[in-house]
Amino acid sequence: MENLMVSFKVVAPLLILMLLGAILLRVHIFDSATVKKMNAAIFKVFLPALIFNNIYNSSIDDIKDIKTALYIATVLIVAYILSIIYVYFTEKENSKRGVIVQGICRSNFVIFGLPLCMSICGDGVMGKVAVAVTIVVPVLNIFAVIALELFRGGKPSPKKILKGIITNPLIIVSLVGVLVLVSGIKLPAIISTSISDVAKIGTPLALILLGASINFGTVKGNLKQLITAIAGKLIVLPLFGFLIAALLGMRGSDMALLIAAFASPTAVSSYPMALQMEGDGDLAAQIVAFGTAICIVTVFMWVFILKQLGLI
Repeated sequence: MENLMVSFKVVAPLLILMLLGAILLRVHIFDSATVKKMNAAIFKVFLPALIFNNIYNSSIDDIKDIKTALYIATVLIVAYILSIIYVYFTEKENSKRGVIVQGICRSNFVIFGLPLCMSICGDGVMGKVAVAVTIVVPVLNIFAVIALELFRGGKPSPKKILKGIITNPLIIVSLVGVLVLVSGIKLPAIISTSISDVAKIGTPLALILLGASINFGTVKGNLKQLITAIAGKLIVLPLFGFLIAALLGMRGSDMALLIAAFASPTAVSSYPMALQMEGDGDLAAQIVAFGTAICIVTVFMWVFILKQLGLI
């Protein structure tokens, strides 16, 4: 019951913010044009600030062991490759293919996963959290862009895909954040504070806009894709990620960090990124919304199973 309450306390605020967005649209404080423009601002300004702030405030001095973070990155890269192959043969619409891949592989690692990880292990896991953020966040962003660019339409062009990667704001800021962290550069307080303030806006605003963007009228047409993405994200990916980790001897805080990386719902930022890169926005919003709600049950299930097996 304690683990269920932990999961609920993490997820409930996210659901409330999405509900607020739906209400604001219903009472006409928001309209579709406003939501579209604000989603562009989320993608280009607020989420980059959030990612940079998380990486910049990681403490590289606390990092002693990067094996867990490298394992997470490796599993996610393999998952991206397998998911791309899977949707190529099972999904006909390009606009849905990249969104499904992103839905399966791109975790809400920072917003949902890390609070859950620290609730299980306490502040003692912060060193591993820091290195995981530094390594995993850029990997998630780079491969999400590759998946969306690959199925953007027309004949896939390596040059176009590369351009999409190197011009993507989330990837640029991830790499800049890593360089700043590794180099030990300290920004002036006035700049770091401003970035931190902007970062605080990113997550709640993204969730509110997500709630305002969900089109329930298209759920029936997207049911197969929704089930594929959510089952892949919340059940299949964690199952194989945990199983291989257990066979490799991972236990305790390492396994708790894997819960954050593999069992978290699809990242909120996958929705504005899908919109900006011509993916199916309705499907992307539905994957995030329904996956976030369902993960209350699946995260509890994974925590319970791993505890029963003595792995955390």
